[in-house]
Amino acid sequence: MKTKAAVLWEPNTPWSIEEIELDPPGRGEVLVKLAASGLCHSDEHLVTGDIPFALPIVGGHEGAGVVEQVGEGVSWIKVGDHVVFSFIPACGLCPSCSTGHQNLCDLGAMLAAGMQVSDGTSRHHARGEDLKIMCLLGSFAHHTVVNEASCVKIDDDFPLELACLLGCGVVTGWGSAVYAAEVQPGDTVVVVGVGGIGANAVQGAKLAGAKNIVAIDPVEFKRDMAMKFGAAHTFSSFDEALPALQELTWGRMADKVIMTMGIGSGEFLGSALALASKRGRVVVTNIHPAAEYSAAISLLDLTLMEKQVVGAVFGSGNPRADIPKMIGLHREGQLELDGLITNTYPLEGVNEGYEAMRAGANIRGVLRYE
Repeated sequence: MKTKAAVLWEPNTPWSIEEIELDPPGRGEVLVKLAASGLCHSDEHLVTGDIPFALPIVGGHEGAGVVEQVGEGVSWIKVGDHVVFSFIPACGLCPSCSTGHQNLCDLGAMLAAGMQVSDGTSRHHARGEDLKIMCLLGSFAHHTVVNEASCVKIDDDFPLELACLLGCGVVTGWGSAVYAAEVQPGDTVVVVGVGGIGANAVQGAKLAGAKNIVAIDPVEFKRDMAMKFGAAHTFSSFDEALPALQELTWGRMADKVIMTMGIGSGEFLGSALALASKRGRVVVTNIHPAAEYSAAISLLDLTLMEKQVVGAVFGSGNPRADIPKMIGLHREGQLELDGLITNTYPLEGVNEGYEAMRAGANIRGVLRYE
């Protein structure tokens, strides 16, 4: 079949909107008609080359839609089911999945190749070439073919425009606070960067019972939004936050610092550790450039104060459990999803959406397909 998609052919070029050829789903795969896709910063990393995935590639990894066709061997998804894509597939069989760490599923090793996990080939084609798909998904398209391991079935009555956010940003941010940081009631929490992930780290910290939530972002709009999501104090920089945090905590500093910047930098890790208390934990969720191998930190401070630096992917969560959980929290009024969407765009507006993201004008832009 033919469908329309946003394709990146070369680094540092705009997304190209064009007609592509889509093969039927193979064994263990499903064809999904997408309703919406979030504009996550990780797809911007494809453009800049900070994530060196193979090109050409159909972008998008934060999607939701309706199953239109199932391939051979698919038993638990049927035509008409509503699904959210998990940007890391969960096979349910590998050591990580079987021990409750679906975010580290062994199938994640296939992400950079961008081909179908079933046989290593492509279902997406354009200009006579095979196309890769971002995170094995390719949700910047009206239709896509994905492996069943990348799908999470959800209630049919839940708005797909909201559901798409659960495929990455919401679970990643919320889980970074609740799971990776292990925020406890009464904690002081600092969230650095209030975009589509940081806003949900604020929400997670609030629901976990944090006493003080401090947000740091240079953009005034994002600082204002952080207050709406549950932050009590906001600052424009580490330097501005440091003395205020000392006063707020009587010198103890933050129990947890969660790094959710648009792109990480090793030069800021020392500043994050300076905000952390004795035995404080710094959670590094934001993506760093693949070529970055150094960070400026005080190793003496790390040792003598028993501080911790923890990495987190997908919020250290389990998408098959956490995506339905997030839907339940939203239905109960304990998790805000509507307010995360700043602007919506058609597929043809993908470049406009990323211009707004670069300008700090969006918490989350969403592509909405008719």
